[in-house]
Amino acid sequence: MNRMFRRGMDLLVRSERVEALLWVRLRFDQHSDAREPLFNRYAGFARSVARRLGYPSREANFKDAEQWAYEGLLQAIDSFDPLRRVPFAAFAKPRIAGSVRDGIARNTEVDAQRSQQRRLERERLQSLKERNEADDPGDAIQLLGRIAAGLAVGLMLEGTRLIASDDEPDPAPSPYDSLAWRQTQMRLGAAIANLNASEVIVIRQHYEHGLTFAQVATLMGLTRGRISQLHRAALTKLKKQLAREY
Repeated sequence: MNRMFRRGMDLLVRSERVEALLWVRLRFDQHSDAREPLFNRYAGFARSVARRLGYPSREANFKDAEQWAYEGLLQAIDSFDPLRRVPFAAFAKPRIAGSVRDGIARNTEVDAQRSQQRRLERERLQSLKERNEADDPGDAIQLLGRIAAGLAVGLMLEGTRLIASDDEPDPAPSPYDSLAWRQTQMRLGAAIANLNASEVIVIRQHYEHGLTFAQVATLMGLTRGRISQLHRAALTKLKKQLAREY
């Protein structure tokens, strides 16, 4: 019995076996929920491939390169055949690199400066403006206030690593951050725990990895419209939670 228990624990904790189980769930059992942990597992690898291509080091440019790398990673995940016994990293690397090179070729230097950030900002704004028929429209000033509050929550989420992945722990607060700002971020991090699983994935992938709604939709096997709804619902919950605490 002890030997069987040890073998069972070894199966669960060995990284390559965990990954193999994810591929089985995704490719053969058709469980789309296995796609996100596989993406998280290789997101850092995709970024490293983009960096090694020597793309200009300015932050705005590299943000675009990251997105092209993630596009290649998503394509590799959906086309990988685990039965061929080729390591996924070896299979994915040329596809990630090709996606980045294609992205560079499609964009001029000027267009690449802030294109990805503008795209993300437009998606967030549109998501917050969309309203269900059951919502109380209120007046224009109230609507503007709600949108501004939602954008403010998004600003706190962006780049703060409030939802840390296993290989990227939360960074220490900057000494230039005010005490009030750090306390608000702590409350926001605690409020994230009250979101449902789908909302957490949307927030993590959009704000932490910078994926567009279309990319998150591919990752989760949902429509882009559904991702927009989950994004709006998550920010609304976070905003209400923060408002109760102040």
